[in-house]
Amino acid sequence: MAYLWRSRVALLIASALLASPLNAAERATDWPTKPVRLIVPFAPGGATDIVARVMAQGLAEVLGQQFVVDNRSGASGNIGVEMAVRSLPDGYTVLINNVSTGAINPIAFAKTLKYESTKELTGVALLASIPNLLVAGANFPPNTLKELIEYAKARPGQLNYSNPIGAYSHLDMLEFMSKAGIQMVNVPSKGAGSSFAPVIAGEIHFSFLNAATVTPQVKAGRMKAFVTTAKKRLPELPDVPTMAEAGFPGMGSVNWNGFFVPAKTPRAIIDKLAVATAQVLQRPAVQEAFAKAGVPLTPSASPEEFQEFVRAEQKRWARIIKENNVKFE
Repeated sequence: MAYLWRSRVALLIASALLASPLNAAERATDWPTKPVRLIVPFAPGGATDIVARVMAQGLAEVLGQQFVVDNRSGASGNIGVEMAVRSLPDGYTVLINNVSTGAINPIAFAKTLKYESTKELTGVALLASIPNLLVAGANFPPNTLKELIEYAKARPGQLNYSNPIGAYSHLDMLEFMSKAGIQMVNVPSKGAGSSFAPVIAGEIHFSFLNAATVTPQVKAGRMKAFVTTAKKRLPELPDVPTMAEAGFPGMGSVNWNGFFVPAKTPRAIIDKLAVATAQVLQRPAVQEAFAKAGVPLTPSASPEEFQEFVRAEQKRWARIIKENNVKFE
């Protein structure tokens, strides 16, 4: 597994170098010559923010210029994405999208968005794919998923959860409620970072939240985890079953994160960022930081592979939204 991972990172570097334009001036671009803004379309503290901050430090060390994390939350992440779309395509604005802002929102909010991210953004590199945990505060009475479902069925419409409208965690919860036969009320949040504190306090009864965000809280006893959306049990939480083990096979998604830039960004800059990203992901300190945060690294082999992955994800979520008759205001 480790050999396969290293091989894919090496392929990313080689592919980016081979794809560089033949123009000598473009190949020798001295980008970056000033700090780069790294837009995170969510509040601080969530999984995407964690990934962004680790990568910002690593890229600064590799490229010799500061990468400044700029959290621009709101409108289910659309505010930050629009800011990136409207930025100059000069390499000095990089966006870190996740599955929600990169694959779901373009479908869910197609009628209201003032931009077309599928046309106005270009994917650079896939970074990580983070599973969810269905969690509650430590004082929430149920201790198993079966008990949780029974508890919710006895209180239709009286319990709440908190996820950003249109986020993959929101869609996962809608599907879970449908299959479990329970009814709850969503209290929309700006992101996972703003959800876990109310869950701990008991203001929110339970929610699907990123494992990277809440695993430390579960291990510290401030939260209890009922199930994970990962295909296998998480090494950090070996006692938490998967959705399939809990009786919901095929349900649940992961929060992938990746770098994007405005569509007209020069290919030489895209290639240089892709190579630098691969180099950062190879660093033992970075791998250790992600492992400690519970963030599985899943690097793409090239910008083209990542872009194809995003297109496939958008088609998948379009199908899920249609099949579940999900309506977004």
